[in-house]
Amino acid sequence: MTITLRTTEENDIPFVSELEHAPENSPYVIPWQTERHREALTHPDLQHLFAEKTETGHPVGYVILAGLAQPHDSIELMRITIAEKGKGYGRTILRQVKQWAFTERHANRLWLDVKETNERALQLYLSEGFQIEGTLRECLKAGDTYESLIVLSMLGREYSIS
Repeated sequence: MTITLRTTEENDIPFVSELEHAPENSPYVIPWQTERHREALTHPDLQHLFAEKTETGHPVGYVILAGLAQPHDSIELMRITIAEKGKGYGRTILRQVKQWAFTERHANRLWLDVKETNERALQLYLSEGFQIEGTLRECLKAGDTYESLIVLSMLGREYSIS
């Protein structure tokens, strides 16, 4: 299975929006309005990437990266959302993002946050070498409850040995 990451295009936005509102994804992401996704396509600090099967062009997800215009060599994996779970797409895409961040962008740090309840994603990040930095306790309000975020990162020197 080969996955291609390419720059998201305007005509990809309906798939992106549908994907983040899907019942299996919506508990774990804070959905953006369509216009915010459109703005991200040209924002100098963001990279909005569309993931598709190389052989067929069938869409499998998307990624949003941030921190590209700042001087600290620290890139945020702001969002990775996958259409079909359990097929290895998330791991494949995550590995491509790590490779891009550390070998092409020469980042010192790649970081992300994940909802505490998103155990599948948390286990993926840990298995791919990310380290837990801490927890932002009850920082998100969801209806009448609060949710916590776990912050994880990987350093460039850790990627080279992972």
